Amino acid sequence: MYYKKGILAVMLLLFAFATTKVHAQATNADAATAQITAAMDSSAAEWNKGDLESFMNLYDPSATMMMPSGPVGLDAIRALYVNKYFNGKMPKQNLRYSDMKVRLLGDNYALLTGAFTLYGNNLPDRSGRYSLVMIHTKYGWKILHDHSG
Repeated sequence: MYYKKGILAVMLLLFAFATTKVHAQATNADAATAQITAAMDSSAAEWNKGDLESFMNLYDPSATMMMPSGPVGLDAIRALYVNKYFNGKMPKQNLRYSDMKVRLLGDNYALLTGAFTLYGNNLPDRSGRYSLVMIHTKYGWKILHDHSG
């Protein structure tokens, strides 16, 4: 009888531990999702104001972007935005993100997928999809790798 009660007690403790861990993981995922989407929305607002440097702050200093020739670093990413998407100090079009989905890849990494749209300024809308590997740093969530298309 005591043996069965002991097993039952251990099973109840394991169940409580498992549900607590699942709840903690869900809470962490919810927090990461909120932080990452807020960072993305903030970066789009900086883009739309013409503040490329603030927009670029979302990238980790070691970030890479996949190009047809292979991955490039932060200087080439900045040059791409300056040369292709900006007209002097202002962007050629406004930017918005949509359909953002965050998938945690551990405690400090996440995969963000979504869509972007460049719109306005009497130009046709341009849109595409992206996948970003995000890293959680002491400065918040940053882009570690950008694969936009």
